[in-house]
Formats: sequence, C-alpha cells, structure tokens
Amino acid sequence: MTRFIVSLLGGLTLCFALNAQGQSVDFDRYFTDATLRIDYQFIGTAKTQQIAVSELRKSNHWYGRRCNLDTLLLAGNGQITMRDIATRQTLYTYSFSTLFQEWQNTEEATRLTKSFENVFLLPMPREAVDVEVTLFDSHRRVTAMLTHRVDPADILIRALSDVPRYEVKELLRSGAPSECIDVAIIAEGYTAEEMPAFYAKAQQTCDEIMRYQPFADHKAQFNFYAVGAESDESGISIPGQGLWKQTALGSNFNTFYSDRYLTTLRLTTLHNALSGVPYEHIIILANTDNYGGGGIYNSYEMTAANHRAFNPVVVHEFGHFFAGLADEYAYDDQYEEAYFANVEPWEPNITTLADFSVKWNDMLDKPLRPGEKCREPQGDTPGIIEGAGYQSRGVYRPFHDCRMRTNAHPTFCAVCCRAIERIINYYTVQQH
Repeated sequence: MTRFIVSLLGGLTLCFALNAQGQSVDFDRYFTDATLRIDYQFIGTAKTQQIAVSELRKSNHWYGRRCNLDTLLLAGNGQITMRDIATRQTLYTYSFSTLFQEWQNTEEATRLTKSFENVFLLPMPREAVDVEVTLFDSHRRVTAMLTHRVDPADILIRALSDVPRYEVKELLRSGAPSECIDVAIIAEGYTAEEMPAFYAKAQQTCDEIMRYQPFADHKAQFNFYAVGAESDESGISIPGQGLWKQTALGSNFNTFYSDRYLTTLRLTTLHNALSGVPYEHIIILANTDNYGGGGIYNSYEMTAANHRAFNPVVVHEFGHFFAGLADEYAYDDQYEEAYFANVEPWEPNITTLADFSVKWNDMLDKPLRPGEKCREPQGDTPGIIEGAGYQSRGVYRPFHDCRMRTNAHPTFCAVCCRAIERIINYYTVQQH
C-alpha cells in the first residue's frame, strides 16, 4: 500500500487507508460516529455451515479503528467486509474466529446440528452498503458466505441505550475513545455485594497486561474500563459437577466437554450488557477459583479470576483474542488436526513452513537452507522448533518457551512481541 499522510485537525487524528486501486477510504466521508451492530446465527455440522442474520442494532459513537479501514492484518477464520454498492469498493473489513468453527472440529459436530450466536461491530455507514460474511476451514477454503444489504435508514434497526446498564469505572484513561484501543473488562458470577472484589481484580488485570512488553511501551494507546455486571448467584456453572448458576452472562466450564474450557455462548447477552460502554475488545472475569478460560480472536477472552495462575493466564488469553496468537504447546489429543502441511497458519507465531516467508523468516540470522526444518534460537534471534498448535509434528514455533507456551515463562517471545506491536499500531496508526 502507498503511504497516505495522516493529518491533525482540532486535536483529532483523521486516519485514511488506501486500497489496491489507490483510492482513499475517509472515515468521515463514508461513516458517521455511530456503531452498527449485527447479530448473526452460525448454524451447521462438521460438514455444513449456514449464516443467518438475527437482528441489526445501532448505538451512538464508534469506538473501533478509524484507520486502515479496508485492510486486514490477520486473515482469521472468518472475515466481514462492508462494500460500496455501486463501486464494490471495500469500505471496512476485519477478521475473526468463532466458537462455532472450533465446535465444527469436535466429535459432537459429526452427529448434531447446532447454532451459535455471533455479534459483529461495524462503523455505521452514511448510505446503504453490502455486508459480506465469509467463513473458512482449516484448509483456507470458503465454507459459508452471506451477503446482505444494510440501509442505515432502515426503521427496524433497533436503537441501543447510551446509558450503561451497569456501573462503569475507568481503569486506564490514555485518551479519547476515538483515538485509543478501548477494552471493557466485565464481571461474570459476581453478586452486587462482591463488586468491590471484581473492581480490584479488573484493575489487577489492566495492570498485569500493561506490565508486559510490548504493551508497556504502548500504554498510551489503550483505555480500560471495568463493567460491574451483577449476577443473581455467586460463582460459575460447572456442568461436569452438576453445578449451574444464574449469572449475568450465562457462562460455563466444560465447553465442548473439555473440563477447563470456560466460555459463554450468549454473545447477544454479553454485548447487551456492554451497551453504552466505550468498547471494541472484551475481557470477562469469571468469579471462580477453578482453573480455566478461553480466548477467541476478535470475540472475547474469559479467565478464572480467583485461580492462583490468574496473572499469566489472563495475559496468555489476551494474546489469543487481541493479537491472534496461537498456542505454542502440543498435546495431540484433539479430535481433528487444526493445521496441515500444505497450508500456512494465519496465526503469526506458528508455521507449517508452507509459506515461511510471511512469518519470522526475516528475523532469522541467515536464510533457511533447502530442506531445513529445525533451527535452534540464539538469544532474541528466533529459530524453528517443532511442536506447536497442539501438534507435536509438522507445526513449528520460534522459541523453546514463551508466554503463549507455558504459564511459567515471564515474557512474550520476540516473534509474539512483534505481532502484538503490529496489531496495536494497526488499530491506531496509519500503515504503509
């Protein structure tokens, strides 16, 4: 892409992105300062997928990025794109992953049809646009696609309240929401009486993430807010123990029958609870000392707030959902392989060597030799270590250890740090 000059007017940064045709996408030309929220249902089995629109909603103010509007930094497992109807120009796009696509790789998906809620936030267009949602499988093949028209004048787009449903406290305020990355930390399984404990843990979360590099160097690009969503009962549902709780977000352990996988499938409930809050990224703190959690790229992360390993785990899961980083460990007990030798993973910190040129090849001290598959790292210079992405063979990581591999390791590796820094700047700084 060609560089476009970023201008400053009245203290506000106006960001532009250039598409492949050299045309600029000016946020103020195509969008208003409002959010278009689209609720979908993703439906299917291991072999079938279908996308359906549930409802369109709108709220005042847009808290997402205002630069690099028509470009993707990571491919993700799915993409949503907004296009001009007449010219087909891409006006806005971003990538994501979903629990639905994870579920499709489970044994249950071979014998059952299920539906999953998904919620996407887009800037509100000034004129009618086409919105396209595309899902990919592990081979990067398109498995489902839906294109539908959205007219901002549609009277059935439901307005959301500007008044937050729950108490909101600022944990870190670095600038205007339109200029920063806005992260909402929301309570799950905390009663009204337990809210002081939640707010303390939310502050701990913010402080712990910002303690790590490269977040520490980019603290001025983040805002963090704590949202005190009150639950009727204290604690989190653990179906494996026959324990079900009435909580604000309806979360539970045993997702996909995995003991430590802690998620919520109620994404419309989650986003409704955040109505009126400046947010584009979501951290859920679960009031439990059971070990578990999860992080879904550009969806949310959830972490057990009271477990002794909370600090490293909340940072690890933030790496997943915010920066699209993959797990760098292997255990080879998943129902179906996630990575294949002829397909380069989209996650920036692992490789199958199918196209290593797009990974950390430029960070090596010398080029790979023909047929070379493994190399020892030297200091901060990465190598190629076999075993990553849950597979002991055929998938490689850059270092022996990293925050994305074990809870004991104190830092992100150099490759992960670069990936995180790129995603931070993607949200806040115009790219070349």
